[in-house]
Amino acid sequence: MNATILKFGYPTSLLREYRSWVVLLRPAQPTLGCLILACKEEVNSLGAVSGAAYAELASVIAEIEAALGRAFRFDKVNYLALMMVDPHVHFHVIPRYAEARDFEGTRCRDAAWPKPPDLSSTLEFSDAQMGALHAKLRSAWEQ
Repeated sequence: MNATILKFGYPTSLLREYRSWVVLLRPAQPTLGCLILACKEEVNSLGAVSGAAYAELASVIAEIEAALGRAFRFDKVNYLALMMVDPHVHFHVIPRYAEARDFEGTRCRDAAWPKPPDLSSTLEFSDAQMGALHAKLRSAWEQ
């Protein structure tokens, strides 16, 4: 696995692994259910991703959106490919919510809705809540 994937907590944060991609629970949660979708290839630009990885990407995104929909009924999903700090190709997957959601005793608001997500604003989750979030999303994939 490349350094970017490792930085985002692989293998502990792993939700689903594909041939060319991994889906990880994002450690900081600007909104409920934020993920990292990372390419396993050692590439630093979208133009360098292989055709095989791009071919797989459509089904990976469909599964992400289905799982997030089952788990939290999002209103929109934003995909941010920034790669400013972590160089390998990856997307920040940010589910967006017009209305607040409750999760494990925390009221989760999308502070920036309907504007672009504010990655500097994060939900305050305990380790136990993050564990429950990881379990809920893994379960949503299996449905």
